[in-house]
Amino acid sequence: MNLVESIEKSQTANANLPTLQPGDMVRVHQKIVEGDRERVQVFQGTVIRLRKGGMNASFTVRRIATHNVGVERTYLLHSPRIEKIEVVRHARVRRAQLYYFRKLQGKSARLKERIVAKPAA
Repeated sequence: MNLVESIEKSQTANANLPTLQPGDMVRVHQKIVEGDRERVQVFQGTVIRLRKGGMNASFTVRRIATHNVGVERTYLLHSPRIEKIEVVRHARVRRAQLYYFRKLQGKSARLKERIVAKPAA
């Protein structure tokens, strides 16, 4: 067995992650270290890309900041820095990578919501 493969198998995956899809509006809670203090910063936006790859899986979230500036962040899915990921809403999209979303502004940048049936409890 390769050394890299043995290290990957020894690492544990983050078990409490929701299933993400492109177009989902998510709220990512990330731990930020500032000097000797540690706090949680929330980044809310739309998932525009998912990359599979076991422990190396990643996803990119895009949001519109002030003055209509688009901000994108790429997170490792199983990173110890991610405290939790909340799915705010699901959208109906027909692409796996939403790169065209970068060119859209205003009303044209809206995605149609997909209603997900919750299991009866």
